[in-house]
Amino acid sequence: MRPEAQAWWTQGEHDLEAARRMWEAGVFFAAAFLCHQAAEKWLKAVYIETKRELPPKTHNLVELGKLLGAPEEVMHALRVLNPEYVASRYPDAANGVPAENYDRRKAESLLSVAQEVRTWATSALTGKG
Repeated sequence: MRPEAQAWWTQGEHDLEAARRMWEAGVFFAAAFLCHQAAEKWLKAVYIETKRELPPKTHNLVELGKLLGAPEEVMHALRVLNPEYVASRYPDAANGVPAENYDRRKAESLLSVAQEVRTWATSALTGKG
């Protein structure tokens, strides 16, 4: 893997681990945000590796998925995660206090969806996706 792509991938792995730790600690809104971040970084790693250029400066997972030709099941996962970039952090975007909008089950579901993105991104990097 190209060094630039590896850096994005590695940080995505760290973000997923941090999301898991936040989930274990009961800090569910932070787990949600970190799931989005992990997915974004994995997509940008795939973009760099497959397109041989820097990815667009966006946090929009759906846009990145479209640019990568992600299959529909992955696009569904990206649609689930996409709002977490703002909804997990900002009261005006969350229609309330973000920390109050998340529970163990919701965060666990987001962890699972992030893992789906990781699985596809891994296959895309190995030429099997």
